[in-house]
Amino acid sequence: MATVFWEMHDALLLHFSPPNETVNSAAYQATLKNLKRAVQCKRPQMSDKRVLLLHDNARPHTAHATVNLLERWDREILEHPPYSPDLAPSYFQLFPNMKKHLRAKRFKSHDNVKHEVQT
Repeated sequence: MATVFWEMHDALLLHFSPPNETVNSAAYQATLKNLKRAVQCKRPQMSDKRVLLLHDNARPHTAHATVNLLERWDREILEHPPYSPDLAPSYFQLFPNMKKHLRAKRFKSHDNVKHEVQT
């Protein structure tokens, strides 16, 4: 599974979960820590308070440990309404282009897929 964090200029972090890994609160918190480092490296001029996260009601997003971590970092969370028929806005720009790029390609390994997604 690929998790993408991006802003208007480009992707800040593209994280690939290992095959068969369950995405739980601990795994999501580790990804958030990688995101924090990526923002500090790629956008050092951005204050931490300007980073907004769009969350739905998935358990890794709403777990107490995750919420506590984001509160300690003073992050603002934009909630996506539960059971909303609308997709998150990023789905309309990112995924159709990625699907178009990957269409009709065959891959021999997970690493090959990762390379193409990063491309």
